[in-house]
Amino acid sequence: MERANASRRAMMAALDLLGQRWNMRILFELRSGPLGFLELRRRTDDISSSVLATRLRTLVDARVLTKDSDGSYRLTEIGDELGPALEPLWQWAQRWNEDSDPTVRRT
Repeated sequence: MERANASRRAMMAALDLLGQRWNMRILFELRSGPLGFLELRRRTDDISSSVLATRLRTLVDARVLTKDSDGSYRLTEIGDELGPALEPLWQWAQRWNEDSDPTVRRT
């Protein structure tokens, strides 16, 4: 039973990390390769510099991102595994979004 509890705690910790505002967007932007702080800020629209810095620190501390010697951020190996792990959720979200859209005509 302890192993099951540890597994549940790990899942909840991961969901808490991914659920923090902007974290998924940052990870999404880094999926194609490393980016510097300024480019990440540009790609994340309304995020403030201080919030972006805090989120990046959180993701680095969680070992999902790493900061390279040139100051750019990139996914770690475990961070890179998030894409395939989240693919079923992204597909479900797309179907849910289409199904929830009142402008989509259903036959």
